[in-house]
Amino acid sequence: MTVALHLRIVGALLAMLGLSHVFFNRFFGWEQELDTVSLLTRRVFYVHTFFIALGLVLIGAGSLFFASQLLEPNALSRAVLVAMVVFWLCRMLAQWFVYDAAIWRGDSFRTVMHIVFSALWIYVTATYGAALVGVLARP
Repeated sequence: MTVALHLRIVGALLAMLGLSHVFFNRFFGWEQELDTVSLLTRRVFYVHTFFIALGLVLIGAGSLFFASQLLEPNALSRAVLVAMVVFWLCRMLAQWFVYDAAIWRGDSFRTVMHIVFSALWIYVTATYGAALVGVLARP
């Protein structure tokens, strides 16, 4: 499998994750939980969730439809790939160091989700990292 194919797979996964945010409110019971916070906090939460979802769809679409262009050695592809590596590396580290183990430990579904998302962030980071190394190796 080529790096371009992995970029397309990552793109599809990120786009699907972004689209799945439509179901998060009901799935996680956020409406009930957010009833206890101020209207401003509730609105900020929903706006941030929307823009995270939109960002995931757009980043996913970029990787899905423009994988070949991302692998061309030029200033823009290098900048985009560096940004993706830094962004997803930070997200991967957040999975392990921000989400306290008390959230998932003892709950089999949440434990599985922790493992699945850890694997996803490793794959996404490694894919963008491999693409970056390949682009930097070419003149």
